[in-house]
Amino acid sequence: MAAPAVRPPLGRFAAQHLVERNYLVYRRDWVVFVTGFLEPLLYLLSIGLGIQQLVDDFVLPDGTRISYTEFVAPAMLAASAMNGSLFDATFGVFFKLKYEKVYDAVLATPLRPVDVAVGELVWSLLRAAIYAAAFVAFMALLGLAESWWALLGPLAAVVIGYAFAGAGMALTTWMRSWQDFDFITLAVLPMFLFSATFFPLDRYPDAAQWLVQLTPLYHGVVLCRGLTTGAIGLEMLVAVGYLAVMGTIGLAVACRRLGALLLR
Repeated sequence: MAAPAVRPPLGRFAAQHLVERNYLVYRRDWVVFVTGFLEPLLYLLSIGLGIQQLVDDFVLPDGTRISYTEFVAPAMLAASAMNGSLFDATFGVFFKLKYEKVYDAVLATPLRPVDVAVGELVWSLLRAAIYAAAFVAFMALLGLAESWWALLGPLAAVVIGYAFAGAGMALTTWMRSWQDFDFITLAVLPMFLFSATFFPLDRYPDAAQWLVQLTPLYHGVVLCRGLTTGAIGLEMLVAVGYLAVMGTIGLAVACRRLGALLLR
């Protein structure tokens, strides 16, 4: 009986081939790529700049006084990272898995299900970082990022994107149809509105504050707001830990689920 064929190695980071494939696809559909950056930018321009005339300045715990737009802008940065990573890790992965059958073709190569998961995750993080870098540059033009810590905004976006991409990819493996994505929208929209994005945490009812602090976007907002305002604190380390654990668990589940779906 002939010995089974051994797949040749693709290198230390085999998932890069899937990243390159996504790059080639979006190079032709760059309009779709760019539109993911517009939603938080429009929110910043409409709500941040408009309502600023009606709202008093905010005082941070360290005594720094900031305008309402400066308060909202880092939340939009976190939302931009969330949207950028979540789109590819959910809708993109589902379409390739169920309709294009891209991953079935990928497994005909030396790549494994874990390479698929890692490759999609890395691409989602690249997208989140690009959105964040553009958003930070826009904030700087408007005078909303006066702290040098804001230069770490793209790095914070990678941490946020890691959490949402990992969890989003894991949840997508259970999706049966496009209608199931309503559940993701049902979770993302309240997070966007109520994760201390537009109002400080102490303005929420006491009973709701603990619930707000459990949401991953809240921790992303804490991280970005601390960097853009220069109010660095220990709560930012808690935020990084929370998001890192969330992303790691999501990636582990996604790897197992993709293996079960693609190798059955």
